[in-house]
Amino acid sequence: MDWGMKNRLSRLIQSDGRCMFLPIDHGYFQGPTRKLERPGETIAPLIPYADGLFVTRGVLRACVDPDNAPPVILRVSGGTSIIGKDLSHESLVTSIEDAIRLNVSAVGMSIFVGSDYEYDSLVNLGTLVDDCETYGIPVMAVTAVGKELEKRDARYLSLCCRIAAEFGAKVVKTYWCENFEKVTQGCPVPVVMAGGPKCETEREVFSFVHDGMEKGAIGVNLGRNIWQHAHPVAVMKALRAIIHEKASVKDAQEIYDQEKKA
Repeated sequence: MDWGMKNRLSRLIQSDGRCMFLPIDHGYFQGPTRKLERPGETIAPLIPYADGLFVTRGVLRACVDPDNAPPVILRVSGGTSIIGKDLSHESLVTSIEDAIRLNVSAVGMSIFVGSDYEYDSLVNLGTLVDDCETYGIPVMAVTAVGKELEKRDARYLSLCCRIAAEFGAKVVKTYWCENFEKVTQGCPVPVVMAGGPKCETEREVFSFVHDGMEKGAIGVNLGRNIWQHAHPVAVMKALRAIIHEKASVKDAQEIYDQEKKA
């Protein structure tokens, strides 16, 4: 791996080999998502605890202070909306030149294995990896499922993650599931967990994150379960303890309970 690639990855994945990414890219297909109507205000208290920010170029330029920003993973795929016919019908919508102008640490895009547009998304991934290898920029592949939530099982997700790695992704973002070790053990590159639908309680979040870390994930890329929560900073501090300090679910709950009173 070239020096530039290693250096960019080291900005995102910390010295303990773990990471906590904060995605705020939801508006690229959902529009003004609840609590992200004003992204800059939402993320301001959370930035100090994020190892990386997953964001589109529009929100990055308009809402993120360049003097106070964590390393950036730039969302570069899109093309459909929540009201469109098929969320999987995406293409690459941001050039590698713009990613370089924005000094990003990595780029990210979705793949839709098993959808009508599987071929398109995987070819897009191959094209993106080719472009990014030229400039030493890591690619994070996101194993998206659109509206088909029933696909979130170990058999399907392990297939998606392995294919993403085979195509050259340096990191894969996927959903936590039962038997999550089957996903991580079959993927030769680091795996980070997505949040998926918002959980009912913070303890649910702590539990699946702890389980996933125990079963081979290197970290998380959680959005709604943090910034839509009534106490987002407390949730983020508790999750950081699980990820970077190997805290138990009980310890994380205690941290959350203390922090929400502060």
